[in-house]
Amino acid sequence: MAHGPLLRKITDYANRADPYPIYAELRKTPVVHEEDGPYIVSTYWEIHALLHDPRISSDARNLDPRAAGEPDDAETEAEEDDPGLPPAFLKLDPPEHDRLRRLAMTPFGPPHTPRRIHAMRGELSRIVDELIDGFRDRDGIDLVDDFSYPFPVTVICRLLGVPREDEPRFHTWADTLAASLDPDPEQDAAERRRVTQQARIELGRYLSELIEERRRSPGDDMLSALVAGHGPEGGMSHTELLSTAALLLVAGHETTVNLITNGMLALLRNPDVLARLRAKPHLAVPLVEELLRYDPPVQLLPQRTPLSDIDIAGVTIPKGASVWLVLASGNRDPQRFLDPDRFDPQRRDNQHLGFGSGIHSCFGAPLARLEAQLALTALAKRLDNPRLREDPPPYRRNAVLRGPRHLPITLDGLR
Repeated sequence: MAHGPLLRKITDYANRADPYPIYAELRKTPVVHEEDGPYIVSTYWEIHALLHDPRISSDARNLDPRAAGEPDDAETEAEEDDPGLPPAFLKLDPPEHDRLRRLAMTPFGPPHTPRRIHAMRGELSRIVDELIDGFRDRDGIDLVDDFSYPFPVTVICRLLGVPREDEPRFHTWADTLAASLDPDPEQDAAERRRVTQQARIELGRYLSELIEERRRSPGDDMLSALVAGHGPEGGMSHTELLSTAALLLVAGHETTVNLITNGMLALLRNPDVLARLRAKPHLAVPLVEELLRYDPPVQLLPQRTPLSDIDIAGVTIPKGASVWLVLASGNRDPQRFLDPDRFDPQRRDNQHLGFGSGIHSCFGAPLARLEAQLALTALAKRLDNPRLREDPPPYRRNAVLRGPRHLPITLDGLR
């Protein structure tokens, strides 16, 4: 299937390290439709409007099959579906979406469980310190492999109530699923699918057993709360529990890896900001918000479709068409943000699209924010004279979940 030059530029790995000039080109025409490709929306107010428009569906079953022929491989896949499970709620529309999200949110945060994330602060800090302690007597690290990957998956394990002795198995499954989102072009595709499917089966079997264990003997973890949870429409089915737990693992892990890694890269490129954070840890809160605007972990949402014809910015997008919302482009829109290409942790009025908006706004945002704040504060405080070994670093192939695959850092030790 043929696609136009701008779409090819977005998905071209050669542009992964710096896609922002392409986004600036896109914004000259808020809605771009090239040849038989998707409708690409790149400006802040248009993206914001569509994220809040009930006529926009997240359910792939509403996509016209003739519009579904998008670039193959995982470069534009945020998450592959497990054929053995129903779609996670982020890929559903109301009322199914609302029922499942409400059941998932009840044990996760406000207003029902307002202190669950806050109560994890001490444990999150201990995990961060243990990982950084492992850098002792080393003059260099790969931030991704040594820190950004293991930290969030350990947090998800603790949140779900995975026994400590089983955490290494969980890490292995998470690594395999992450690799499926960032395929090595030299790896045999059939073998990758086989290994990925095997990991999905093993993870599904493990989670299924853990769910039954929590039915018999509930704890104070989130999985126990999800198993026991009931709303006006009842509770989650067993398969819905599995897909929600898998969503927490994959979505909660992948985005936080990129948020922390992109954040450290920005700090190392802006040593004055790194020094300010080291001296004033409270700056972590606005700093993370600016990171979510300046270089968000989720660059675009490629799985949206109108339920009826929609007019936006003078363009009619037909029912069933494929729509891409380029969040990272909207975050750099000069019609919304002053001097948008400048990294400014003191920025005010920072209503970014880093976690989306509307009914599908990021379910795990409170946890991701806290993880990034604690991680970047501790790294700034404890790494002695950290320097980039290469700039730009090697990036993952995925255009949706964009971040460095490795971030080699030289340091003089630990503080």
